[in-house]
Amino acid sequence: MTQTHKATCHCGAVELRVTLSDDLNTARRCDCSFCRRRGAAAVSAPLADVEIVKGGENLTLYQWGTGTAKHYFCKTCGIYTHHQRRSNPKEYGINLGTLQGVNPRDLGDIGWVDGINHPSDA
Repeated sequence: MTQTHKATCHCGAVELRVTLSDDLNTARRCDCSFCRRRGAAAVSAPLADVEIVKGGENLTLYQWGTGTAKHYFCKTCGIYTHHQRRSNPKEYGINLGTLQGVNPRDLGDIGWVDGINHPSDA
């Protein structure tokens, strides 16, 4: 079921419009060295289905390792909003906690993906 969501950082400086073709059913966590420290669950959206509505200039980028994954954060409040995935660079992972009206706790147990043993690291 396709749903469109408003996603914002904590201070509201950054706002995204996110269209999820499978709504919240793609929610997952990753155990790579970065994601397990960040702790946020994410949902998946194709690059074309994520629009920066405001605050693009307020986003900062963090990359490491292969440089494939691109993690974006609000410069003001520090909230991770989204990232371009290493596992599929044609997708963004959207911080589930940034979606307006969505409480990740309501989803129950959210599955994990194995980011420690990613094929790109072999």
